[in-house]
Amino acid sequence: MPHSRLLLLLLPLWLMACSDSDWRQASREPAGIAPDPDHTPEAVIQVYGADAWGWRGWFAIHTWIAVKPSLADQYTVFEVIGWRERSGLPVLRVAKDYPDRFWFGARPEVLLDKRGEGVDELIVQIKQAAANYPWREQYRIFPGPNSNTFPAWVAEQVPGLELELPWRAIGSGWAR
Repeated sequence: MPHSRLLLLLLPLWLMACSDSDWRQASREPAGIAPDPDHTPEAVIQVYGADAWGWRGWFAIHTWIAVKPSLADQYTVFEVIGWRERSGLPVLRVAKDYPDRFWFGARPEVLLDKRGEGVDELIVQIKQAAANYPWREQYRIFPGPNSNTFPAWVAEQVPGLELELPWRAIGSGWAR
């Protein structure tokens, strides 16, 4: 009887491993959630979360921060991506990009949205925190530092951001 229960628990993982889905073909298109910078002169900070890739998405999310200063015509995205470490790159990626891309097929949701007065100063603080992020070259899925450690660490450095990550942001406790 114990073996049959174990089989039932492992069957979903095995089935997912047999899936023909490929992360390289999963959508990375913008979701159309973020305000259009051409029609949004005010400063914007948004923090996004989306289900992690594969079976990990059953219980964990990947999080990132997007900022657009006042009058800017594009967003800067701050995120930690683990595979970059294996490629000899810093895991912290800071780039002009679409803020609300699907995370390899998973539609993002907005976890925090701040706009207007005082947000430009918070953006300066976020950029400074990113420049001082102590684990920019390190990644470990569990317990961290990982993609959720970075936004949690920024939240510690920039209390005015008032960011609280959900329980599914596994690794966010590494920053404390």
